[in-house]
Amino acid sequence: MSESDADADLLPIGRFARLAGLSVGALRHYDELGVLRPADVDRFTGYRRYRRAQLESARTIARLRDLEMPIDEIRELLATDDPGERRRWLAAHRGRVEARTLRLQRILHVVGQLSEGKGPIVSDTATATDALDEATRRRLAADLYNHTWTLIEIADRSPAQTDEMIHSAHASRYHWGEVGEAVNLARGEWLCSRVYSLLGRAEPALWHARRCVEIDEASGARDWDIASAYESMARALAVGGDLKGAREWAARARAACDEIAEAEDREVIEGDLATLPLG
Repeated sequence: MSESDADADLLPIGRFARLAGLSVGALRHYDELGVLRPADVDRFTGYRRYRRAQLESARTIARLRDLEMPIDEIRELLATDDPGERRRWLAAHRGRVEARTLRLQRILHVVGQLSEGKGPIVSDTATATDALDEATRRRLAADLYNHTWTLIEIADRSPAQTDEMIHSAHASRYHWGEVGEAVNLARGEWLCSRVYSLLGRAEPALWHARRCVEIDEASGARDWDIASAYESMARALAVGGDLKGAREWAARARAACDEIAEAEDREVIEGDLATLPLG
C-alpha cells in the first residue's frame, strides 16, 4: 500500500466514532487506557485517526461495554486471537452477571415485601435469616442450585468461580435445610458431592454422597432420586481411588435405573454413570 493509499484508509476520529458506535470521548479514553490505540496521531495537533480495519475491535468494545464487561478484561480479550481464551473471559463475566442477578432478585423480593407492608424496614429483634419467609428461602434454594449447575458447566473456571461454585452449592443446601423436605435435602447433598467430585476432593465428596444416600433411604426415596444417590457414591469413591467400591455402587445405581418410570430421567442417570472414572 502506498503512502497515499494508507492515508486514504485513515478515518478522522469523529467519523470513526460514528461508524463504531462510540463517542469521541470514549475513543480518547480507550486510547489512554491502551485498549484501542489510534493508527496515527498528528505530532503537532494531537489529532487522532484510525484505520477501517480497527472498526471491528471498536465495535467489539462497544458491544462488550453494553454488556458491562470491565474494561481491563476487554483489553485482555482483544489481545488474544484464541477463541477458547475469549470464551473463558466471557464465561467468567457471565458468572459474575449471574451472581449479581441472584443478589438483585433477593433485593427485589425484599423491597417488594417491604413496599406491601409485610415487615419493618429495620427490626431490633430479627436477624437477616429470621426475616426470610418460606417462599424466599425456597426461591433462593432453587436459584442457587441452578446457579451452581451453571458454574459446573464452565469448562475453565477461574479460582473465584470455583469458590463461588462451592459456596453456592452449600448455600442452596442450607436454605433447603430450613424449609425443604427430605427429597430436597438429599438433592442438596447430591449437588455438594458432585461439586467436590468435580474438583477431585474425595473426602467431602464421599461425605455428602453418603448423606444423600442416608436421607433418601431413610425417607424411602425411589425412582431417579435413589439411582442418582447411588451414582454419587460411585463417583466419590472413584475420585478417591476405591474402584472396587465405585463399581459396586455403580452396579446398584444401574439396577435402580431399571425402576425409573420416565425414560428421559433414566437416560440422565445412565449418562452420568457413563462418565464415571472406573478405569
